Amino acid sequence: MATTSDISRGMILKLDGNLYSVVEFGENKTARAAAKVWAKLKGVDNNRTIEKTWNSGETVFPVRVEKHTYQYLYKDETGYNLMNNETFEQIALAEEMIDAPQFLKDGSEIFVYINTETEQPIGAELPEKVVLQITYCEPGLKGDTATRATKPATVETGATVNVPLFVNDGELIRINTKTGDYVERVKE
Repeated sequence: MATTSDISRGMILKLDGNLYSVVEFGENKTARAAAKVWAKLKGVDNNRTIEKTWNSGETVFPVRVEKHTYQYLYKDETGYNLMNNETFEQIALAEEMIDAPQFLKDGSEIFVYINTETEQPIGAELPEKVVLQITYCEPGLKGDTATRATKPATVETGATVNVPLFVNDGELIRINTKTGDYVERVKE
């Protein structure tokens, strides 16, 4: 059991039988009424976004979640197949359970969140930044570093990323998986 004062960003709460992740939260204080705590919540198992308000000090029901490191193996009709790096147990996750699946390549690391009450996976995310090789882009021009102009480039997973004009085929680039943006070139 916890109260509204324990709410933090990223916490998983159980509301009306569904799991929600806290995206943003705050407190409204007025001179006459009791303080209220509000939270913007994103559905873990239903992809809905809601806002919820509680009276200050009300009881909330957090769910204990563990983060495990898995390795991506392959994709088939059952979903994305992953292997636990410690127990070698394999699981398959649906595409909608994974943040940024377009940047997954064979053998890459992925973090799976598991509900400790049911021992079921509730979601997965890639590391914040991944390094991928460009398989196709238009030729770059030397000296095109002054402007912020970009061009589309296809990376080894098949995803398309906008990169600066000076980036060429075959180069390794670092990509932010949260935004899908180019970060920098990587030297081998």
